[in-house]
Amino acid sequence: MAEAHRRGWSEGHKSGSESSASFSKSRIERLEQRIIEPEEQLDSTRRVHEVNGCQLVEVGGYGYRWRGSDPLEVGDRVLLPENYVSRLKNGPGPTVGLGNKLGTTTYQGSLSDIVGRAGSWWRRLTGPRATTCQWGR
Repeated sequence: MAEAHRRGWSEGHKSGSESSASFSKSRIERLEQRIIEPEEQLDSTRRVHEVNGCQLVEVGGYGYRWRGSDPLEVGDRVLLPENYVSRLKNGPGPTVGLGNKLGTTTYQGSLSDIVGRAGSWWRRLTGPRATTCQWGR
């Protein structure tokens, strides 16, 4: 009898915990959606896509300018110019980044230029980690 009581209590506790977790998860998802929609609307009103004929692209949360003739798309691998942080982390030369948004909301003046597209030729020159560059445009 005691075993049946323990088993019933355990199963009831487990069922209650799962129900509570499911409710919490759905509540979090609803709250996130309530935040995401206004953020996306605000983002679209503030997003700048072009300045002086150059495409603006967000890479890793930072805005960059693309002067190439073929426009970049989300997901394109690009070469970013060396800066003091990238030099410390990756060594000298450009760093490979991934375009994650077209346009930028971080534009407030001058932006660094994207050095070029990072294609398979870049991997052949540098190996798996892009740290230095010997390319021609």
